[in-house]
Order: sequence, then structure tokens, then C-alpha cells
Amino acid sequence: MKFTVQQIADILEGIVDGDEQLELSKLSKIEEGEKGSLSFLSNPKYTPYIYNTQASAVIVNKDFLPEQPVDTTLIKVEDSYKAFSKLLEYYQMAKMSKTGIEQPSFIHETAQLGDDVYVGAFAYIGENVRIGNGVKIFPQSHIGDNVTIGDHSVIFSSAQVLSDCVIGNRVVINSGCVIGADGFGFSPNPDGTYSKVPQTGNVIIEDHVDVGALSTIDRATLGSTIIRKGAKLDNQIQIAHNVEIGENTVIAAQTGVAGSTKVGKNCRIGGQVGIVGHITIGDNVGIQAQSGVGRNIKSNSNIQGSPAFDYGDWNRSYVYFKNLPKIEKRITDLEKR
Repeated sequence: MKFTVQQIADILEGIVDGDEQLELSKLSKIEEGEKGSLSFLSNPKYTPYIYNTQASAVIVNKDFLPEQPVDTTLIKVEDSYKAFSKLLEYYQMAKMSKTGIEQPSFIHETAQLGDDVYVGAFAYIGENVRIGNGVKIFPQSHIGDNVTIGDHSVIFSSAQVLSDCVIGNRVVINSGCVIGADGFGFSPNPDGTYSKVPQTGNVIIEDHVDVGALSTIDRATLGSTIIRKGAKLDNQIQIAHNVEIGENTVIAAQTGVAGSTKVGKNCRIGGQVGIVGHITIGDNVGIQAQSGVGRNIKSNSNIQGSPAFDYGDWNRSYVYFKNLPKIEKRITDLEKR
């Protein structure tokens, strides 16, 4: 996509100082700018770059006063950081404006598609699928039988939403996700082998949820695995069968939540956290990165460690832990005396 400097200025309600008709086709950092790119300057420590950047245009604050000649075209706005954020949002919307059915793709004759839907090449849409208005399904995605997808949701390339799952409105499922794979259910036999326990439930993802790339959410054994409204999941997260994640809870990458655990609303869970199954974590809980949670956690707690306990206690304990070699030496010296 190409825009002129003046078109960008009109979007941002800015003033052009330079060539209004320059064409811009990409965004860049100011220190990595190149011809045809647009950058921005908001942090004063990056000011030196504006005098030698190769970017064709740079968004700056209206009160910016150069101390030496500037070769690039300037777009002057009230707040350059907010303006660039607005532009990123506009750019993303433009990229997501695709509609229509690309070929080859497969859409079962019983599937129902809403208005302004996009289905990319090599996508598969199964039997009795219901897809809402404005949904974007990118190439090589798989939508299994009896799936429902709400309005304006996005399924990125190579994601899989397997049979009977329910996806709400304005949900984002990023590339490589698997929604609704069988939960990890096996029963031991006397001879040491295992028998598969059928996983007959589904996954329900409510409105305004984001699921990061390569994350997996398993279907329930019975009932539903549920991701509540507004939850945000980072990349490479494992949510096991019958788990429930509360509203507006955010979870960082490489975290795993074992089966039938309930996580409350507005929780903040760091990266590489491990949470055992069949426990309850209350609302507004903070769990620091790489913690191991093996028991119920009360609401409004802030925990760290493995096994995890109160964050303040953990920090105080760590001071003693670091000093253990010194303490041991002092005790040994005392015993020698």
C-alpha cells in the first residue's frame, strides 16, 4: 500500500513541512529509515537521528525546532507518539480490509457465512459452520464441523478451530493456534499401558479475546473449556481441558494451566508459569514469571517462586538464600572456635 505524505498528514490532522507528494510505502524506526518509509520522533534521545535518517518522512511534534538542517519531510502534529499509534491502527485496518472467497478453498454447502467475510486460499470450512459478519479467515486455516464464529473475528493463517467450538465477537486467533484439540486424558491399565478417555466437550472463547501464535486450548472432557471475555493470551500457551480463564486476565508466553483449574478475572500471569490442575485462583492475582502454583490462591494475592508464595515474603527469603554460603561459613568458623 502506498500513501502520499499529504494523505498521511490528513489522516493525522498534521501539517507538512516538505514534499507533500512523496510516496510512502512502509513504516520504520527513525534510526533504520530508508527511502519510501515513514518514521516518527517522540523520545528526545533519538533526536540526533533525524539529521541523518534516510526515512522519506518523519512525524514530529509541532513544537520541534531543528538545530541543524533536516533533509527529510516533516509531518507536524500535536503528539507524535499518539499520531504514530493512530497510524499503526489505520495501517492494520487497511491490511485487514480483505473480503471475498479466494480459490482454491473448501466451504461445505451447509456452512453459513455472514456479510463481508474473507476466506483465504486453501482454507477449509466444515459442515454446519456459522460465521458472522466481517470475519477474516486467512489462508490454510481449518474451521471444523459445527463451529460458530462471531462478528469481526480474525483467524490467522494455519490456525485450527476444531469441531463444535464457539468463538465470540472480535476474537483474534493468531497463526498456528489449535483450538479444541483433545485434552490430555488417559486412564492406566493393569499392564502399564494407557487407554484414551474420549474428550467430548468443546472450547468456548468469549468476546474480545486474543490468543497468541502457537497457543493450544484443549476441548473439555465433558462440558467446556472457557476463555472469558477480554482475556489476552500470549504466544505458546497451553490451556488444558476444562480450564476456565476469567475476564480480562492476561497470561504471558510459555505458561501452562493444567486440567480443571479455574483462574479468576483481572489476573496477571507472567511467562513460564506452571499451574497444577483442579485448583482455584482468585480474582486480581499476580503471579510472577517462572512460578510454580500448586495450591488454591486467594483473590488479590501477589505470588512468586516454586512452589509460589507471597511476593514480599519471597523477596525477603531470597536475601537470606543468597547469603546462605556466608552464613554457613560463619557457623563453621564459630564451631571451630
